[in-house]
Amino acid sequence: MKINPEHEFDGQFSINTSSSRLIDPEEFRRQGHMMVDFLADYFQNIEKYPVRSQVEPGYLKKILPDSAPYKPEPIEKILEDVERDIFPGLTHWQSPNFFAYFPCTSSTAGILGEMLSAGLNVVGFSWIASPAATELESIVMDWLGKMINLPKTYLFSGGHGGGGVIQGTTCEAMLCTIVAAREQMLEKVGRENIDKLVVYASDQTHSSFEKAVKISGIKLENFRIIPTTKDTEFALDPKSLSRTIEQDIKSGFIPLFMCATIGTTSTTVVDPLKLLCEITKDYGIWVHVDAAYAGGACICPEFQHFLDGIENANSFSFNAHKWLFSNLDCCCLWVKDPSALTNALSTRPEFLRNKATDTEQVVDYKDWQLSLSRRFRALKLWLVLRSYGIDNLRNFIRSHVKMAKHFEQLVSIDERFEIVAPRNFSMVCFRVSPLALGNKQVNKFNMELLESINSCGNIHMTHALVGGVYMIRFAIAAPLTEYKHIDMAWQVICNHANAMLDVN
Repeated sequence: MKINPEHEFDGQFSINTSSSRLIDPEEFRRQGHMMVDFLADYFQNIEKYPVRSQVEPGYLKKILPDSAPYKPEPIEKILEDVERDIFPGLTHWQSPNFFAYFPCTSSTAGILGEMLSAGLNVVGFSWIASPAATELESIVMDWLGKMINLPKTYLFSGGHGGGGVIQGTTCEAMLCTIVAAREQMLEKVGRENIDKLVVYASDQTHSSFEKAVKISGIKLENFRIIPTTKDTEFALDPKSLSRTIEQDIKSGFIPLFMCATIGTTSTTVVDPLKLLCEITKDYGIWVHVDAAYAGGACICPEFQHFLDGIENANSFSFNAHKWLFSNLDCCCLWVKDPSALTNALSTRPEFLRNKATDTEQVVDYKDWQLSLSRRFRALKLWLVLRSYGIDNLRNFIRSHVKMAKHFEQLVSIDERFEIVAPRNFSMVCFRVSPLALGNKQVNKFNMELLESINSCGNIHMTHALVGGVYMIRFAIAAPLTEYKHIDMAWQVICNHANAMLDVN
């Protein structure tokens, strides 16, 4: 990547460095154009970089100074250093050959939305602090709720008191809802009973939930991790949940909270939400539905059946930065009863009092989250929804699903490989089959195969271990991925497998 000749550094530092001009409009214009060119070149040339960083721990400390500069340095030199020093230490999440973890997708609109939000730099903790920030967030959360066909009970416009808020990540959404449920329950049973509160999840629930439980003050020994089995395709079994709840009640515990998942991290399995909610409603358990990855797919009508039963849950969240092209961070959380959040999270310091808040006619989003300050994330989401429109967003998601089906077919027709979990969305779980390995250790072979592939830098995948089976996860959703990248990835996988099978 080269700096545009129009922006080459002439040896003279041109930024106005007087303390009164931290923002110089013309200099901002010049550097802004340079930054956009830099990123556009990066996207254009992204395939020349190893997808997974190949550096060793501590590499950067060896090449950067041990103190900040006393004198200003030009942006041209800084960008050269980014390419020379920072790029080697990046795993390139926007690469078309990135198939690891779950996606964290960018888009032109998402990036520009971040730029616009950063430039305006408003702090919308309350309505009065920036009315447009609050009102736009309420509007786009209703837009998005309607796109995935959420029940009206979750929407501001639904007339039932529900509403949505943009959090940073799923962990924040989980923690806020656990705290809301905790406070609601303790008001009923007394604070002295906090050590009796119990929460429920499956062994496939994301680790963010465990972190949220730790922070919330619920005793970890009261965290019931319910084992899943191959018989239910590793979904949370309603019968197992019911038995666990009944045992807790007999032992004097108080059931508080359950997390169900639409699209688990390991295999994208979908918990049977409707059946689970039929059980929990009899005990007054707060049900949170985590659809961090798969929720974006639910803007497509053909995936909305996975949300059956959501009408009986209490809260629902998904990450628009995963599969709705809205850049990190953008976790969308809806709750049926926002007062449960605000009762648990509100503060009323004198310096934040204002007429609009006192009349209770506005939303103050500081009371829907952990922190006071908050970014104008709604602006980014608004740009994405408007710039692409529902039809195009659906088409993007469907194209990823079709590519996943294509990869699944490639795996299926090679008898040395096997699909090890049903594909629900755009991720395929596979491995080299035991039949191809004879007496060799299957998990060990697949682990070594994955490391061999990732070390070459051509593609990047990650793994899961479910029911004792080590599997390779192939997740498709990077914004630049095309069919040719899927075919190339499969060739890379086969080449490494061939080499290892020949050696072994």
